[in-house]
Formats: sequence, structure tokens, C-alpha cells
Amino acid sequence: DLTSTSSMILFLAAPMEQDVESPAVTTRKPKLPKQAREDLPKQLVDQVRAKRKVQRYVRKDGKCNVHHGNVQETYRYLTDIFTTLVDLKWRFNLFIFVLVYTVTWLLFGFAWWLIAYVRGDLEHIGDNQWTPCVNNLNGFVSAFLFSIETETTIGYGYRVITDQCPEGILLLLIQSVLGSIVNAFMVGCMFVKISQPKKRAETLVFSTSAVISVRDGRLCLMFRVGDLRNSHIVEASIRAKLIKSKQTKEGEFIPLNQTDMNVGYDTGDDRLFLVSPLIICHEINQNSPFWEISQADLDKEDLEIVVILEGMVEATGMTCQARSSYVTSEIKWGYRFMPVLTLEDGFYEVDYNSFHDIHETNTPSCSARELTEMNCRARLPLTWSVASKLSHTTTLVTQEEGLEEQTERNGDIANIESESKV
Repeated sequence: DLTSTSSMILFLAAPMEQDVESPAVTTRKPKLPKQAREDLPKQLVDQVRAKRKVQRYVRKDGKCNVHHGNVQETYRYLTDIFTTLVDLKWRFNLFIFVLVYTVTWLLFGFAWWLIAYVRGDLEHIGDNQWTPCVNNLNGFVSAFLFSIETETTIGYGYRVITDQCPEGILLLLIQSVLGSIVNAFMVGCMFVKISQPKKRAETLVFSTSAVISVRDGRLCLMFRVGDLRNSHIVEASIRAKLIKSKQTKEGEFIPLNQTDMNVGYDTGDDRLFLVSPLIICHEINQNSPFWEISQADLDKEDLEIVVILEGMVEATGMTCQARSSYVTSEIKWGYRFMPVLTLEDGFYEVDYNSFHDIHETNTPSCSARELTEMNCRARLPLTWSVASKLSHTTTLVTQEEGLEEQTERNGDIANIESESKV
């Protein structure tokens, strides 16, 4: 139906020069057909793309937006059970913690009850002439309580093992050893999970936007990092990676290709003394992936910059890592960060209310390559221009021809004088 198709395209985008085929319009919000999307002007296509939700590789809070699916070799998680338990969420970790202890108490409680049942202790309850394996053990509940007392070394003194029960003594040794192993394993998991420095990264903040502006005559991409705590990050270092899909010359498509961005590795600027907020600078030079990207090109790019801050927590000595990312819409061309550090009476004060604030500045919209070429042409002397070079070459040729003619003329005069003397 060409009439419905035309009305649908007019409603969503703009008048088209040719009719296209599309499904019938329903009461739901119509979706633009593929053929119509291909025939739309480029500007309208860009507007449709801009409305789509940006898919991040790393979210702003530092969590990686990657899910592992179709993992066949799940047994690998059990080979490293300790790390698997530590990586579990708190609710599952606490559930397994309680479950392990409860199961071990029940198993050894059943073992103590079974020994009493096999020996016939349950049939001689209250018989003072009978020596049981465990005094005052008269059922499964009391055996379960005795198991808890043994494994946790509480020792109330009411239920005790006698020396007339060798199988009970052996079970006591086994439960003591296995109980110590279970305690070490589970308490170790809980300690490691509690002391993980993941929450320390919550006080390491990144600016919400990255900016591109001129610094010392060169285009630079900059972002800001800060630490909210008074306890500092020891040996802090920063690095950045560009996440962008690419296609090789051979036609191979590499999704989410990672490219290193130099943020001071060769000069040591990537090693930070993070006492106050710092602006991390990436100089856009020949080795930068932004070398040929202008302001207009940046708006069309589909890329993401992942920044990683690493260091050791001063209080615990454990390694901490904080991550964030910037997509194309979060990279502001022609802006700078507002200053946040002021000098007070005897100390420096950081105003974190202005941590994310930026202000506009004069910045060329061309790429760094074009800016460098313009600066090189501006620094050349006037005598090096093409016209002056040609003029200088012509003058030298004329002078050389004049000298040759003068030399020939002088030679002729000398010959005439010598003939007249003869």
C-alpha cells in the first residue's frame, strides 16, 4: 500500500523523492522499514541513530557490561572453589556459609547417634551399671548438640565422651580435624570477601565528561580523577584504552578492538600522587587514534574510552582498581575543566562541587593533523615560499650567464692586445 507507506515515512522523517515498500501501519508506533532507512537522507539517519541507546563496554560505575554465555566446561569453576565462593553475591555466600556448618553438624551428629544406637546406649538410658560412649546422650537431638559442642569447642561439660568407646575417640579426632578445615575455609572466604577493596573504589571518582581543547599549542583529550578519602592510594597509576570496532585491510572485522592511549607512560605522568584531583591529559599526536578526527568526525564516531585507575590501599596494602568510561556523547570538544583547588589560610581546599564542571574555550574544530600542518606553514619564513624560491633561482641563473659573457669578452680583448704587440 503506497499511500500508507508514504504517510508513515512523512510522519517519521521527511518527504521522500520515491515510494518504498513497507508493511501496513498498525496502531503501535510504526517502525521504519529497512529500505526506507537506506533511502532517507544521511542527516535523518544520524538522528535515528542518535536516539538509540548507547551500548557501553564498561559502565560509568566501572562494571563491565559483558556476560559469559554457553560455557560448557563449568567444572572449571569448581577447580577453584575458593575464588568461586568469594565472587558470589553476599546472599549466596551467607547461605552457603550457614549451609556448610549446618550440614557438618548434622552429619557428625548422625554419626554420634549411630554409634550410640549400635552400641546399645539408647537401650540403657538411666542404667548406672552401663558405660555409654557419650554420657547423657539419649537421642538424635542430644547427639546433634554434642556435635555442635565438639566442633565449636564449647564444652558445656554435661555431655562427655568416655574412655570405653574407641570408635567414639576416632570420630572425635576426625571431627576435630575436619572442623578445623571447615572453619579455616569458610572464615577465610568471609574474611577475603569482607576485606575486598571493591568498595574502596567507590571513593575514587572520575569526571562525568572528557574534554578536548588546546594545551601548549596541541590538541589534548583530558579527564579528571579524584580521591574523596584522606587515606591515599599508594603507587597510583592511570591508563586508558580506546574501544572501537575496526576492519583490517584483509577484510577481517574485529569487534571492540582495544587500542592503548598514551596518558604519560613515556614521561612518567601516568604515575599519580593522588592527594588532590588531577587532570589526566592525552596528547593527540601522530601515535594517537584521534590524530585525524575533527569535531565533525567525532560526532559520527561510535567509540568508547575506558579509563582504569590502579593502586594499593594505604590501610590494607591490597590492590584496588577503579574504572569508568566515556562514550562519544560524553566527549566535549572545545571545553576545559573548572579549577577546584584554592589556597586558604595555611592549607589547600578542594571544592568537589565543581569537580565535574567544565567551561567553553576557543578550540579549532579541525583535527590535530590539520592543526599541526597549519602551525608548520605559519612558522615557515617568507623567503621559503614558492614564488620567492623561483625568483631567487632566476636571479642566480642570470648572474651566472652575465659572468660567463664578461669572461668571454675579457678573453677576446686580451687576444687582440697580444696580436697588436706582435
